[in-house]
Amino acid sequence: MKSVNTDVAYNYIRKRILNGEFAPGAYLMTEVLAKDIKVSRTPIRDALRKLETDGLVTIRAHLGASVKQMNIKEFREMSDLRLALESHAAGLAASHRTESDLREIQLALKAMHGLTEQIITAPQDQALLSELIVEDVRFHIAIMSAAKNDLMKKEILRLHLLNRVISSPARAKFTSGQKLKSVERRRAVQAMHEKIYDAIVRSDVVAARNEMAYHLQELINHNLMIMTQTESGRARELTADELAYNT
Repeated sequence: MKSVNTDVAYNYIRKRILNGEFAPGAYLMTEVLAKDIKVSRTPIRDALRKLETDGLVTIRAHLGASVKQMNIKEFREMSDLRLALESHAAGLAASHRTESDLREIQLALKAMHGLTEQIITAPQDQALLSELIVEDVRFHIAIMSAAKNDLMKKEILRLHLLNRVISSPARAKFTSGQKLKSVERRRAVQAMHEKIYDAIVRSDVVAARNEMAYHLQELINHNLMIMTQTESGRARELTADELAYNT
């Protein structure tokens, strides 16, 4: 039977994985976590097993638990699944959406537009970047909800969490060249979101599916490029600007 302490340990570890405090590949020592959380080792072990089920933790015999880490092949396979599911969900949203669903999607889209323009003038404002990430996630969740398929939504959200773990552990300073590139990229990504929304408004199933697929594939290609550089020995950190688009 799950205890309150297991829930406490689960939430503590999960939060720190998702915000990057526990980076991909980092070992999660039962003794250290028990001391930090002020619980016994048993709820820590139970929490780690649940996080393994979620896909956020890997547990190996004789090695213990560590934060999930993906190679290029694993990331590509995960991304292919997310691409298939979320694109299909966008098509379902175009078919099943209600006026209430459209309002939810539009609210997130408008907020993203305003934040994008603010960030272009203040690209290092972490508070604005965090707000944009939240609204980006809200936009995608509103579309999943409009699809009216709870099982699909649950799986897509799980894949979103895995993607956050992969892209969470980096921050870097901007150069003037990166800032120029980020302005172009930000406006391009905003335009992608607007095309997805417009297709859903028109109840155009094919266009909604295709626009979502195009948007996600662009993000996947971007992440694959960075992972390829890392595995070939030319590792670099993701900028905060790039991380805003990896949710």
